[in-house]
Amino acid sequence: MTTRKYFGTDGVRGTVGGSVINAEFALRLGYAAGRVLAAKHPGRGRPAVLIGKDTRISGYMIESAIEAGMSAAGIDVLLAGPVPTPAVAYLTRALRLVAGVVISASHNPYQDNGIKFFSSQGLKLADEVELRIEKTIDQPLDCVESALLGRARRIDDAAGRYIEFCKSTFPNEMNLLGMSIVVDAANGAAYHIAPYVFRELGAEVFTIGCEPDGFNINDGVGATEPDALIKEVQNRNADIGIALDGDADRLLMVDKSGRLYNGDELLYAIVSDRMLDRPVSGVVGTLMSNYGLERSLDKLDVAFERANVGDRYVLETLQKRGWLFGGESSGHILCMDKHTTGDGIIAALQVLKAMKRQRCSLSELVSDLRLYPQVMVNVPLPESGNWQSHDGLKKAISNATELLGKKGRVLVRASGTEPILRLMAEAETEDLAKEAVNIMNSGLE
Repeated sequence: MTTRKYFGTDGVRGTVGGSVINAEFALRLGYAAGRVLAAKHPGRGRPAVLIGKDTRISGYMIESAIEAGMSAAGIDVLLAGPVPTPAVAYLTRALRLVAGVVISASHNPYQDNGIKFFSSQGLKLADEVELRIEKTIDQPLDCVESALLGRARRIDDAAGRYIEFCKSTFPNEMNLLGMSIVVDAANGAAYHIAPYVFRELGAEVFTIGCEPDGFNINDGVGATEPDALIKEVQNRNADIGIALDGDADRLLMVDKSGRLYNGDELLYAIVSDRMLDRPVSGVVGTLMSNYGLERSLDKLDVAFERANVGDRYVLETLQKRGWLFGGESSGHILCMDKHTTGDGIIAALQVLKAMKRQRCSLSELVSDLRLYPQVMVNVPLPESGNWQSHDGLKKAISNATELLGKKGRVLVRASGTEPILRLMAEAETEDLAKEAVNIMNSGLE
């Protein structure tokens, strides 16, 4: 595959003012994407795209620059303002647009930002389209003639449309009356959306992380820092807590006791409930999904496949296998029977639906799932850098794997940012996991 210069696994991301997240690059990216999308547009009239963003102060700058670049390429622009990433995917599809643009760095601090695209079907943009955009970015910036310039307008009801879409994924015959929920929107894109979804379904809703100021996104709140939510749930004696991240595509949940539930547990809750209606063919996790999830799904006769870390790879594997459910332990959960992308609000609604239908608590819902203890150590990368060919490590991995059998698993992977190797083992007991890690580590000595 052609080496990417700008796009990563989830669009373009970096520090604001850096080499890619700046006004000039955003202008060029908007123009390049506009040219590529215009060439793909088969219909009459001007093609149109939707731009949504989270609550970072830099979103204003990037939004204006992308809008200008798109207009110069002859693309109409619809501005949705602050909305979750999955809202852009939905609105792009619902409004029959050629693409959607999200300005967000997800769970990163406000100093970072990013730009990613959705196709007209509400899916991540195809690799070949991203590569065409990359090839166009460094070409001279141009402009169509005045009569062909794109227009821009705001969609005033973008939030309302998406709220209704989220509610439509919850059964009509059910409601959340009698349930108290604390919603933590991470001071991000769902601050004016998530509380209304659950409130309009009947729940008593309390909020934290719903007062963005441009600088406090993911700061001490949200799915990456759930301690504030745990405390608020306990103080309020609420039934459940819902933690989203800055762009609301990630979900963690907290029960009345203050116990935190990660993405593996929530995915299991959703899948096991779906099986009350029809068989589930398979589930996609990642290399980091807990081995306990794999074993528990196996007991339900549900196939399990691991993809590389990243919701993009989970989605690709789901499409390849024709399956509907997948996710990451970090909280990205995909329910392809409800949406085309990971959606924290919709995933939460599926968990609440399972609790309501089965008349049980979240802890009871996942009582059959036992997460395995995990032990991981970081060791220096071999001098050659090619750890896969290290004979001592290869033999040690084989020995550790043989030791665990079906009682656990091992994973060895290099860090993407540091010259270190991560040795990880999951097993039925922590002592067994430690023994497996020690065996692997000894192979490097």
